[in-house]
Amino acid sequence: MRHLRALCAIADHGSVHKAARQLGVTQPSLTTQLGRIERALGGRLFTRERTGSRPTPFGLSVLSRARPIVAEMSALISEARDALGVGGGSRLRIGSTGNRAVPGWLRRLHARLPETDTTIRIDVSPSALLQMVADRQLDVAFVHEVAGCPLQVPEGLEQRVLMEREPQFVALPATHPAARKEEVSLTDLAEDRWMVDPNVDGEWAGLRRVFTAAGLRLQVAHGDYLAGADLVAAGEVVAPAQPTSRARPGLVIRPLAGDPLTVRLVMATRLPLPDAPEGGTDFGAVFADLQDAYREVAWGSPSYRQWLAHHDSPLLHVPAA
Repeated sequence: MRHLRALCAIADHGSVHKAARQLGVTQPSLTTQLGRIERALGGRLFTRERTGSRPTPFGLSVLSRARPIVAEMSALISEARDALGVGGGSRLRIGSTGNRAVPGWLRRLHARLPETDTTIRIDVSPSALLQMVADRQLDVAFVHEVAGCPLQVPEGLEQRVLMEREPQFVALPATHPAARKEEVSLTDLAEDRWMVDPNVDGEWAGLRRVFTAAGLRLQVAHGDYLAGADLVAAGEVVAPAQPTSRARPGLVIRPLAGDPLTVRLVMATRLPLPDAPEGGTDFGAVFADLQDAYREVAWGSPSYRQWLAHHDSPLLHVPAA
């Protein structure tokens, strides 16, 4: 089963590196494991290309048999745990890409569902989280989809849209000439190197798309955004930033003129979507908690609150009690 999960992860992510990250193993160990599987089966399962790993015809045949087995085993484990009451009560397994609304979301869920064992898994890959929902490893996922780079959503998932179009701002050094502006343009940053995490689905492609459309050359530095914040503050790079992001010493957050970079924020769960079934989870309330948490952090960002007001966003209106 471990081998089958590894094969599905490589195929889903299109990369041994990304699959290893999702599986919680090192890339060399996963490469070694793949080699053992291929020798045992007697054929190559993936072609190694510059852009990643692609299943061979033989690999597609193996994957067509492996996926149902993995899904059934995941469902069996989940149902067995539920039947045995593992954890001492009901469970709610949440996944999310990094977002400042997550802590407030969890706080609301813990307050409303004190007897529920609510867990969180953070992953930079929206695709990995959606697949985990489809495989019953998660109950719900809060993810983003980069505009122009649609995610491949597994069958059997229901999506609720939190924000159809969230603008992406930019983090830049406080010493940058454009930092004095209330709003910056891509041309203001055309000579800068942009920090991009290659493991975030659609991030690099989306940024490259808008730079190409603007007739500008994109200069990229690959890395993760946690380390990237220090590089921004040091004046080495600029980086896309969520509009709810906070400034820090040496780093400022500014809107991008014309909103060239946007994402779609959605919450996904499996079908059928049960709103308050007997003895089950009220996913409508789970989504409402997410909306409230997102509204809270949006209101806490003056520049984003101004953007929302300019676009007459529903987030500015408090729902009736």
